[in-house]
Amino acid sequence: MSAGTILVTGAAGFIGSHVAHLLLDRGDRVVGLDNLNDYYDPTLKEARLARLAPRAGFSFERVDVADGAALARVFKDHAIDRVVHLAAQAGVRYSMVNPMAYVEANLTGFTNILERCRHGGVRHLVYASTSSVYGSNTDMPFRVGQSCDHPLSFYAATKKANELMAHTYAAMFGLPCTGLRFFTVYGPWGRPDMALFLFTKAILAGEPIKVFNHGHHKRDFTYVDDIAGGVVASLDHVAQPNPNWSGAHPDPATSNVPWRLFNIGNGTPVELSRYIELIEENLGRKATRELLPLQPGDVPDTWADTTSLTQATGYRPGTPVEVGVKRFIDWYCEYYKVKR
Repeated sequence: MSAGTILVTGAAGFIGSHVAHLLLDRGDRVVGLDNLNDYYDPTLKEARLARLAPRAGFSFERVDVADGAALARVFKDHAIDRVVHLAAQAGVRYSMVNPMAYVEANLTGFTNILERCRHGGVRHLVYASTSSVYGSNTDMPFRVGQSCDHPLSFYAATKKANELMAHTYAAMFGLPCTGLRFFTVYGPWGRPDMALFLFTKAILAGEPIKVFNHGHHKRDFTYVDDIAGGVVASLDHVAQPNPNWSGAHPDPATSNVPWRLFNIGNGTPVELSRYIELIEENLGRKATRELLPLQPGDVPDTWADTTSLTQATGYRPGTPVEVGVKRFIDWYCEYYKVKR
């Protein structure tokens, strides 16, 4: 589906840049928006943006989603048809030391996006949620129909709030909204604050790596190209009311208004210790492991049931972790000019 102009917020980010490339590959017009903040090394964000900038159909706006007036100008100048909202303050542990950053980006910023979509006649809003919303849940695989009322981090709480805020705009104004709960995304051009990046950097420097929960917890590691494909497929399938939805027995993942939630993951949990082994194999070096207890705010295990996303969009992740980790290591060594 290629019609109108698509706004991708967080376009200089990890997932956002991949989504923007995929949309451009098929001929869409894309407006990328990012504030290029310094939560992590801005030069990496600028490098991602430099790959997008020369592409036909791409334009860029350096704007913070928390700046309502600037965001309104973007919508006015570009006649936005659909929105992929990926700009957010990420990170579980950072939310313990700077919660106001999450209020500004994830609550104020998301409200601004909803308002602009409402007043701009946007046909579909797709936005990022997170597997962290499952919090204290232990019944796996995680299903979108489960209750998610016990988050373990403020970050997760703001993302759960986004899901509820989107529902109100779908209900009050008929704005079609699709929320995607991402499961541990990894791959080339990844974020420096995530485990794969941190482990690779430390091992190459001969430094010990911090292995939380003694390496026993599992993550549903999902390759970024699979994620980007699922985001675009979700964008193309506009959220519709569920005709079978019942207020007497409410389904938490759908509604009688145009609103829905999907898990977007690989569907194959991998133990952290195995993940580290793959990094070691691809670097040709052994890690010195500093075994530590589970960090406050972290969910012990994640595992996505993506059945509803597959049924709705045809989403099928195709990248095994062995392939994805190799691609990341290859990219890392090339980008940072590191010899293995």
